[in-house]
Amino acid sequence: MNIEKIKSFCKDLLPYVVIVLVVIIIRTFIVTPVRVDGPSMKPNLKNGNIMILNKLANIDRYDIVVIKSLKLNETLIKRVYALPGEKIKCVDGKIYINGSVIKDEYGSGTTADFDEVTVPNDSYFVMGDNRPISLDSRLLGTFTKDEIKGTTSIRIFPLNRFGFVK
Repeated sequence: MNIEKIKSFCKDLLPYVVIVLVVIIIRTFIVTPVRVDGPSMKPNLKNGNIMILNKLANIDRYDIVVIKSLKLNETLIKRVYALPGEKIKCVDGKIYINGSVIKDEYGSGTTADFDEVTVPNDSYFVMGDNRPISLDSRLLGTFTKDEIKGTTSIRIFPLNRFGFVK
């Protein structure tokens, strides 16, 4: 094989190599698909939904987050309720943050009462939308920023439900 053929081959191959590298970088550091597993986020998310995980987003109250639970050694999808440094509790089915009742427009079913929790400075208190069955901060405790892999608000599957989710 002569040198000109090698140069031509490399020149033809270069765009494909660049595309593969860009895809790898995007999936590793920016966004990647994630699958909802189980009914803990019903009715807003259903088992089998495919979401886009944003690894660069800031975390705010009511964001849906993807967590790598060290305690369970599995990935969870939950909603953020209390931010670092806040106090959260549930009395008579009402959720209080820093002593004020919040309007819980995402939870379905009755939220069982729980004692006040002060969220550590590097952590978040999360709950699933399907309160009676969700395994979340009420039982597992708060999750650190390092355990949260990112936020998700875009459903890509099923295609008939494609779009933003809140």
